[in-house]
Amino acid sequence: MDKHSLVVIGGGPAGMAAAIAAKKDGIDDIVIYERDAQLGGILNQCIHNGFGLHTFKEELTGPEYAERFSKQVISLGIKYETGSMVLSISRDKEITVVSRENGLRTVQADAVVLAMGCRERPRGALNIPGTRPQGIYTAGTAQKLVNCEGWVPGREIVILGSGDIGLIMARRMTLEGVRVKLVAELMPYSGGLKRNIVQCLDDYGIPLRLSHTVIDVKGKRKLEGVTIAEVDSGGKPIQGTEEYYPCDTLLLSCGLIPENELTLGAGVTINSVTNGPFVDDTLQTDVPGIFACGNVLHVHDLVDFVSEESGRAGHNAADYIKNNGCKANSAKIVTVCVGNGVRYTVPSTIDVGNASENIHLRFRVRGVYKGSAIVVRSGEHELLRKKKKIMVPSEMEDVIIKPGLLEDVSEISVAIEEGTV
Repeated sequence: MDKHSLVVIGGGPAGMAAAIAAKKDGIDDIVIYERDAQLGGILNQCIHNGFGLHTFKEELTGPEYAERFSKQVISLGIKYETGSMVLSISRDKEITVVSRENGLRTVQADAVVLAMGCRERPRGALNIPGTRPQGIYTAGTAQKLVNCEGWVPGREIVILGSGDIGLIMARRMTLEGVRVKLVAELMPYSGGLKRNIVQCLDDYGIPLRLSHTVIDVKGKRKLEGVTIAEVDSGGKPIQGTEEYYPCDTLLLSCGLIPENELTLGAGVTINSVTNGPFVDDTLQTDVPGIFACGNVLHVHDLVDFVSEESGRAGHNAADYIKNNGCKANSAKIVTVCVGNGVRYTVPSTIDVGNASENIHLRFRVRGVYKGSAIVVRSGEHELLRKKKKIMVPSEMEDVIIKPGLLEDVSEISVAIEEGTV
């Protein structure tokens, strides 16, 4: 059986950032397992710019951003294996991995960082009625076909869902000479960043129809068109609002799901809201020595935040290894609860007794809030207040808490206080 101090599963931006941080903290025996043919993950097909503004203070494309990290991995001498698929992880951090070069083998790790990213929600999870013709793709699949394979899937396109990948593909397909007829969104607000709505839809005159969804698909062998309709507040189509759009391609951009089959197999407890694991302030799951970061933990809006978070996971994994899995006992564990307007928080517990740095508390809101405030309380006592002009579900919120605020606290809540700005 092979043995490594740290095994990082996933060679995308999260996995590379975690490995680099652990290496700089003195852990030499690190290996990254990546199932694709090269490091970089999903960034390799994201040829648009907008990456790196926070991390490198300059605007990069996805491949350029990934290359900055892959060069560090190589220069630091971090071992990585591409074309290697991890099949399972045990609670004892025993990993089964398979590759063409090395076959099937078992690897024992002192610590594991989960950085497998996320996947798109497929048609089967969306309950779209109608036939099953050729011409229906997830937006990410279409992105790979166009940017990596040089193949445009259609000439007249409707996009369902206004996630960032769908918005970016609306612009990308338009630049390829394709007619994007509209983007339909089930919710009354967009699922993508405001800048992507402006740069990818508004700048090209592509209509965005909020509170609309696809209710029928026409075509037997090849897609011929789709019918969309307005929906009520419960998401039910409103009769009499149906509109038919002839098209040969339907792109689905209806949300991302953390890739957590391996996490479940390791016995890690999953948050039903994020579909990622529960973690403490060190980004450690409830299985000692198994850490999680990036989109496998919760879906981020900016890759820069993925890199920052993953660096902390790598640093904490390194501390775990150097301390042989031990840390000072602490009776000061603070539970983080969600209040009005908050969907979830990361982390869900804070070890105040061992916290030496400010704690990033990240979350998403349930709806659109204007002129409101983020309030952190312990019972009736207000610990922190952060005013915000606008908050939307597509953008992740971040509040920083100083450990000193939590010394005599056992539970805190994070809530949105509406109309206070």
